[in-house]
Amino acid sequence: MSASTKPSSQDIRLEEVFGAPVGELYAQAMAGIAPPAVSRALELRSFLALTEEQVARVRDRVHAAMAPDRDMNELSAAQLRMDSQWMDAALSARGEYLTALGELLKTMPAPTNPPRRPVAFDHSRLAARLSPRPAPAALPPQPATRGR
Repeated sequence: MSASTKPSSQDIRLEEVFGAPVGELYAQAMAGIAPPAVSRALELRSFLALTEEQVARVRDRVHAAMAPDRDMNELSAAQLRMDSQWMDAALSARGEYLTALGELLKTMPAPTNPPRRPVAFDHSRLAARLSPRPAPAALPPQPATRGR
């Protein structure tokens, strides 16, 4: 299964930010018509989906090993230690991907605010000339006053 078809915890957020389902976003990226931010977000989303799948696998493996009906003679402290280290690495990677994706999405404009068009000026009115002002008349000198 491709990372683009695996679910991730951020799919709804991506759809809200970019205004299209994740499958459509991947189609745009594959066609080369997606903006660079969409392509970067989808790369991070793919890594996140794979990492979340690994977290779920380790979790399920630990749950199966610790099931109440499981024979205690099958328990292995070494295997549980390895699963703990694997889970730690997978959760750390997931956290980094979530942070990176969050930072990228934070820089995106809100989907409800369409881009504004630049203001157009009517140049015929701006071209009017102002007549030059006469220079202000010089004021007569003031008599010096003494302090009290």
